[in-house]
Amino acid sequence: MQNIDDKDMVLYYQVDYVLAEVPEDAAYFHAQFRRQNPVSPAGGPYVILDGVKGRGQYVGTYLAWGVNNNGWWGEGEIKFYMDGDQPFPTINGTGTEDYFCGSYDFDTRRKISEGVEVVDYTPFSTPYTGLHQVIKGDGHYKVMQRFGMYRWHITDPVRFEHDLKITIQDLGWKRNGAYLPQQSDIASVAYWYQTEPHGPFPKLPGKDELDIN
Repeated sequence: MQNIDDKDMVLYYQVDYVLAEVPEDAAYFHAQFRRQNPVSPAGGPYVILDGVKGRGQYVGTYLAWGVNNNGWWGEGEIKFYMDGDQPFPTINGTGTEDYFCGSYDFDTRRKISEGVEVVDYTPFSTPYTGLHQVIKGDGHYKVMQRFGMYRWHITDPVRFEHDLKITIQDLGWKRNGAYLPQQSDIASVAYWYQTEPHGPFPKLPGKDELDIN
């Protein structure tokens, strides 16, 4: 743990363990944070995970998505490149909201008390997937829309034998129905198990970089 704040902090923790023999081929838990603000080049792909070598199992994705433009923002496909895939991935998604088990832009139509029909983002949270966080701009200093999404691959594990890379496109819609290459603020945490040794992790952003939001 590293404290990059100017002030001291107190960290509470608990370690649970079992004394047992660990097999030579045991897979170890890993988690990796990345952020790109703005996504470059426009449209991405944004890299969720790369440089994984060895045998393992991918178990989850968390995405924090800051939208820097108007309109629908989640048409990007998530892609899992496994075991030497080139140029096409083994798993190719159909849209950001589809990967997180949403649909139709995460929208729900409803009538408000005045009898007017409105369309809103619909947060949801389940054991394995969710759009649990929808932050709307306040029209003052906090102007950007931000979203938090997760997907845990517990019932649908993604297993690999040699290597793994995961990317997602940063695409919205233009008014003419064409794709809009965006430059969003995307941060992610990827979770996986793999046999050791693992590859080097990318350098974490500094405090000044993380302050830009």
